[in-house]
Amino acid sequence: MSAETPRTGEQPLAGLITAAAAGQFPDPDGGWERVPPWRPGLEGIFSFTAHAVFAVAPDISDRRISSLGADGLGGAHDPRLIAALAGPAGWIDSLDMLLAGHGTGRSGASPRLVDRPDLAAHPRARFAARIRDEPRVLGYPDRSRSALVTVSRGIAGLTELSFEIEPARRGQRGGAGLAADALSVLPEGQVALAAVAPGNAASVRALLSAGFVPLGSFQLFRRAG
Repeated sequence: MSAETPRTGEQPLAGLITAAAAGQFPDPDGGWERVPPWRPGLEGIFSFTAHAVFAVAPDISDRRISSLGADGLGGAHDPRLIAALAGPAGWIDSLDMLLAGHGTGRSGASPRLVDRPDLAAHPRARFAARIRDEPRVLGYPDRSRSALVTVSRGIAGLTELSFEIEPARRGQRGGAGLAADALSVLPEGQVALAAVAPGNAASVRALLSAGFVPLGSFQLFRRAG
């Protein structure tokens, strides 16, 4: 089965994302659609080019979303809209760029990263454990190195990566190398997602250098209770 082919029963958002990773984006109709959330208690708003997707629970009506100005032309990411959906006591994550890469691991080849449970207390690993499922913490075999990668079942149930290079190695293409090494852990062709704040230019450049491509933007939120 191709890595870009949605599986039967797959979360609808997963199908939209894997299709976009293969270059097949939703129609740029200026509108929006809704899909069910992929994780209990976690919701999100996604924007592709001129088309938005709301992964929200059914107790929020289409009329309510429309009344807040939702559209596919920027309205979906109006801060007032997500603040209204999350509520005054809710949690709202940063607005991130969504990128996709593909695994490069081959049968019989050794990945360049290994399991590093000693890095599980790192803030990036702890954050992944809070909002994703089945997180795996990886790093280099050299235990003197603290660069880490998390591999989790994240957005829409798809594989999601996050990474952080040591401060002393930044600006030396270390981030790009780490992102590329993360892809070597995954089977060849498997879609892998990564999220990065648009203002984090260093990480954006690292992911682009490692072969990731931009798909759109998204913002996660949790309602109180």
